[in-house]
Amino acid sequence: MTAASRRTKAEIQLLKNAFFGLLAERHPQTVRQLFYQAVSAGLIEKTEADYQGVVVRLCGQMREEGNLPWEWLADSTRWMRKPRSYSSLEEAIARTATTYRRALWDNQNAYVEVWLEKEALAGVLYEITEMYDVPLMVVKGFPSKDFVHGAAEAIDAREKPAYLYYFGDWDPSGLVIWRDIRNKIERYAPVADVEFQRVAVTEQQIAKYNLPTRPTKREGNSHARNFLGDSVEVDAIPVDALQELAREVIERHIDQRQLKITMTAEESEREALKGWRVTT
Repeated sequence: MTAASRRTKAEIQLLKNAFFGLLAERHPQTVRQLFYQAVSAGLIEKTEADYQGVVVRLCGQMREEGNLPWEWLADSTRWMRKPRSYSSLEEAIARTATTYRRALWDNQNAYVEVWLEKEALAGVLYEITEMYDVPLMVVKGFPSKDFVHGAAEAIDAREKPAYLYYFGDWDPSGLVIWRDIRNKIERYAPVADVEFQRVAVTEQQIAKYNLPTRPTKREGNSHARNFLGDSVEVDAIPVDALQELAREVIERHIDQRQLKITMTAEESEREALKGWRVTT
C-alpha cells in the first residue's frame, strides 16, 4: 500500500491542488524540489515513501490526466543526442538570426563558470547561466579527470581571472567533491588565476531557509568520518533563492558599460543576419 493510497480521495485531491499551486507559482521545478516545498509547507512527511508514493505518483497522474502541464516539471537527467539539421538554407539562416549571440565574456575582465553537483537541477540554473552566457558545468557526483582537465585547459586559455562557483549538497560527498574539483583545477592549470567559492548549500543557508535535513549516510562512507550533523540536499533550497544566488555571483563580475556595448553590437548583427538572402 502506497503513502497516497492510505489517504482519502478528498485528501489526495487537496494534495494535487497544493502541488498545482506550488508549480503554478514557480516553474519549472524538479520533482525533488517540489517534494521539499511540500515538506516545508507541512503537506507531507519527509520520507522516501511520501516522495515516491505521493509526489512522484500524484504528479504523474496529474500530467497523464492533463491537469498539470508537462513542462512545469524539469528532468535534465534524460536526453538525446542529434545534430541540428534544417530543411533548407533559408531555414538555417532564419534560425541563426533568431539564436545569434555575441560571446559576452570576451570583452569582460573576468571569466565565470557555475559548477553543479545535481544534474536534475540543470534546467533550473540554466535559466540564469544561459541568460549571461556562462558555462554550466554539471558534474553528477565526482567528475572524471578528463572532464576537469578539459575545464582547466579552457580556463587557462582565457588568460584572465576566473571565478568558479559551486552548487552542491551539504553532506560528506558534496563537500569532498568540491575540494576534489579545486585540487584538480589547481593541478591542471597551475598558473591560472582562479578563485573558488561554494555558493550552496552552506550552514548559513540551512538556518536562513530552515531547510529540511536528512540523516547523513555514514555506514561504508569514508567521507563522513569528520562530518557532523545531518545532511541537506541542494534541491531543498527554494527555486527563486537558488536562481538569485546564481544571478548574484555572476553579475558581480559584469562590467555593465561593456555589456551594453556587446548587446548593441549583437542586436545590429542579428538584424543583418535577418536581411540575408539566398542567391543561386
